[in-house]
Amino acid sequence: MTMQQFYDKHVWTKAVRDFMDLFVQGFVTARSYESSMLWFVWYITQCDGRHRIFATSNGGQERKFVGGSMQISEGLAKKLGNEKVLLKSPVTKIEQKAHEVVVQDLNGKQFSAKYVIVATPLPLQQKIVYEPPLPSRRNQLIQRLPMGSVIKTFMYYNTPFWRKKGCCGSAAIDDQDGLIGFCLDDVKPDGSHPAIMGFILADKARKYCDLTKEERKKRISELYSKVFQTDEALNPIHYEEMDWLAEQWSGGCYTTMMPPGFLTKFGREIRKPIGRLYFAGTETATYWSGYMEGAIQAGERAGREILAEMGKIRSDQIWQDEPEDKEILPHPFETSFWERHAPSVPVFLCLTTTALLVGGGVAGTLVYHKYFR
Repeated sequence: MTMQQFYDKHVWTKAVRDFMDLFVQGFVTARSYESSMLWFVWYITQCDGRHRIFATSNGGQERKFVGGSMQISEGLAKKLGNEKVLLKSPVTKIEQKAHEVVVQDLNGKQFSAKYVIVATPLPLQQKIVYEPPLPSRRNQLIQRLPMGSVIKTFMYYNTPFWRKKGCCGSAAIDDQDGLIGFCLDDVKPDGSHPAIMGFILADKARKYCDLTKEERKKRISELYSKVFQTDEALNPIHYEEMDWLAEQWSGGCYTTMMPPGFLTKFGREIRKPIGRLYFAGTETATYWSGYMEGAIQAGERAGREILAEMGKIRSDQIWQDEPEDKEILPHPFETSFWERHAPSVPVFLCLTTTALLVGGGVAGTLVYHKYFR
């Protein structure tokens, strides 16, 4: 079933249904009617649960890189030798031979290696010609996984006015006509370049991608004025955005969205090697899939798979993850008794009815007939 079908059946209030829909959109950039419930529950679980994935402090939204995360890519390129890292060379064909793999790019250049790791987004793997053709299930798999839909925005101001008002800058915005579904403070560590980062999510991204950049800027600044209750939000000094829907070499963001039935039919194929082809990418991770951490785990795992195939390591070392950094280990969340043990609405009504029936009153019989007949 979809997430929509699940909470239509089990959620009792409109406020919670609306929050759940925004929760799904915020984390997988798809609507609840598109998303497999099984996959979404797995997605939350492999990010250490709803508290961890949702939290800023001690959670998935806590940290940024001073100087930007592009430094990771640049550092790797420098270590490998920049001349060995080829940009603007999209792969068009992969041919597996008896003892090597030949890769051809859009410029007609060919490269050979003993093994190849494919880490492109799963839907984009359809753009590659495979020789021999992919096995049946893998061929079907990459046809059934759309990318999420999001436009990421940055609205810059002279001052972080939201901080002066005692606000953290983070908001989940339930506004039918508002473009942004979720926003975060993006002031740099030294206090410079105050900005609010906001996400246009799922259906709204698909609806408002036809607006001009200036039109989106105007509507978003008006929304922030409404959210933070100040006219200062109406006067940004700069605006940047990334329309991931239009990015042809990713197809969308943050990750692929798995529809109902996908995991049970194709889940085991996602990271299964095919001859000398191995698969990485954040979608193939088993923790923090959809995040940078998942992408790193997937790359390390694919590398160790090849090392095991070459006899360099044992097969039981493939899933031997790198140790966690002790400075950023997650801490347990403190929860109240009722957070841990609150009954569902049907159970609460059942308990209430039982208490009334024990009392022998007519009211208990009426409640029983109303809710349980």
